[in-house]
Amino acid sequence: MSPVLVLSVVFVYFFLLILISRVTKGDSGNAAFFLGNRNSPWYVVAFGMIGATLSGVTFISIPGWVGESSFSYMQMVLGYLVGYFIIANILMPLYYRLNLTSIYSYLDIRFGNNSYKTGALFFLLSRLAGASFRVFLMANVLQITVFDAWSIPFYATVAITIILIWLYTFRGGIKTIIWTDTLQTLFMLIAAGATILAIAGELQLDTAGIISEIRASEYSRVFYFEDWNDSRHFVKQFISGIFIAIVMTGLDQDMMQKNLSCRNIYEAKKNMYWFTIALVPVKLLLLSLGALLLIFAVETGIPLPERADDIFPFIATQGYLPPFIMVFFVVGLVAATYSSADSTLTALTTSFTVDILNAGSKDERGLMKTRKLVHVCMAVALGIIIVFFRLLNDQSVISALFTVAGYTYGPLLGMFAFGIFTDLKVRDRFVPWIAIASPLLTWLLDSNSEVLLGGFQFGYEILVVNGLITFGGLMLIRTR
Repeated sequence: MSPVLVLSVVFVYFFLLILISRVTKGDSGNAAFFLGNRNSPWYVVAFGMIGATLSGVTFISIPGWVGESSFSYMQMVLGYLVGYFIIANILMPLYYRLNLTSIYSYLDIRFGNNSYKTGALFFLLSRLAGASFRVFLMANVLQITVFDAWSIPFYATVAITIILIWLYTFRGGIKTIIWTDTLQTLFMLIAAGATILAIAGELQLDTAGIISEIRASEYSRVFYFEDWNDSRHFVKQFISGIFIAIVMTGLDQDMMQKNLSCRNIYEAKKNMYWFTIALVPVKLLLLSLGALLLIFAVETGIPLPERADDIFPFIATQGYLPPFIMVFFVVGLVAATYSSADSTLTALTTSFTVDILNAGSKDERGLMKTRKLVHVCMAVALGIIIVFFRLLNDQSVISALFTVAGYTYGPLLGMFAFGIFTDLKVRDRFVPWIAIASPLLTWLLDSNSEVLLGGFQFGYEILVVNGLITFGGLMLIRTR
């Protein structure tokens, strides 16, 4: 694909987002930036959240992941359903009842200022890492398809990507993102569907043939019950899915900020229920895409790249499919990445401004000045981490994302669970030490689990272990 064509597609898409941001931003005050004036239509939020949840990580890594784990990811998706139900009926009513802008303010109300700052800092760490993984994917593809040909270094590619995201979010914030996420979700799903149809055309398959081909392949297996030590075991994946959904959506300022922009708790619940229903077929669509890509490669003799994350980009951009698929792929990748990264940048800005700097007590003008400065700083930090990640990454990005989440979201899980399910107080000054010690103890246990637990290996359920250690640590520092 011509580098000029790729760049043209990216900039046309970007200007479309700028247009939407100008139409939808309206009031550009702080209330609109943080919570969209609590006036977002629930159905728009629900559809846009699909793209924000999936991101470029899912768009690229899940198809590649099929080769390693088949359809076992659906076991985790089933756990997501339970997790989202818990979010809708326990966490969101709590947030609305307390009228929160940042969900970590709950920790201040429940435990004290040290707990509050600790929770916010762990979110910032988690989200900076997660967003870096996601944006890295798109920047890496742009580097391969465009900028390598022009001898432009990777850090310049990252800078361009971050600047584009910053430009259409710095005024409207969450009020703009609610609508741009909707467009981006639509484009991502169109891109995945178009690629499936193109592969089906090359293999001369109709709809029934697609289903039959996938079902007959080695990639279609969903459930794993045999080996308890296998990280794909159903119980491990299902439980992991429940708690990953809770922490990466219900305890995540990014995702909850969208829900808190709905008019009331009843509309927010409808948003969560419909989002949950829609997510299952979307995940199946992407897994089916992954299976078809691998089947297509085997039947046509395409040499697959070593990295699983490169399978989809390689087949889509190297002339193995009709030329229009290359355009769809770039649009889908950009849409998936922007839909996650733009809301992340807004959430990081909100949390740092409100939680760390306590700028919510300032007047409107002072708050806006602080918020804009933080927005710039967060964009710069995101770019720096992406460049470092490219130097260090040596595994599937989606696997790395969940691994990091298990260590950084675990303390948040333990703190919120202790606050909601007990009526105990804690010695607030010791909470930061508990939150730091918990991931370290979890890592030690995970590193030595095969020796200590007779060959047992932890999967993504290490998140639950981390949360339990935090919960236990808070029990040790409880007070009347």
